Amino acid sequence: QVQLVESGGGLVQPGGSLRLSCAASGSIFSIHVMGWYRQVPGKQRELVAQIISGGTTNYADSVKGRFTISRDNAKNTVYLQMNSLKPEDTAVYYCHTRLWYKLEYDYWGQGTQVTVSS
Repeated sequence: QVQLVESGGGLVQPGGSLRLSCAASGSIFSIHVMGWYRQVPGKQRELVAQIISGGTTNYADSVKGRFTISRDNAKNTVYLQMNSLKPEDTAVYYCHTRLWYKLEYDYWGQGTQVTVSS
């Protein structure tokens, strides 16, 4: 139904910035929400940020004021601008979406590694 492809991960120093991109294809007009999750080995995958079809955004407390989620409808792409990065932000970041007619099903991208280290 929907395919998600992430890009933009990499190595950055503490205090630096990085922007992740997630390009969606397929049933793009059925998308209700898109967002970013992250996961560290041995820990649960956690929500970082999401943007709902109406424009409402939600952020994890740990990233509020530092990360910004946005979308470009013309490109069917969602972005995660990450500023003031901390070593604790190191994780695999996954793009995520749900369709309005099948909200119980999660679609995931392949993940992109973000490493914050000096």
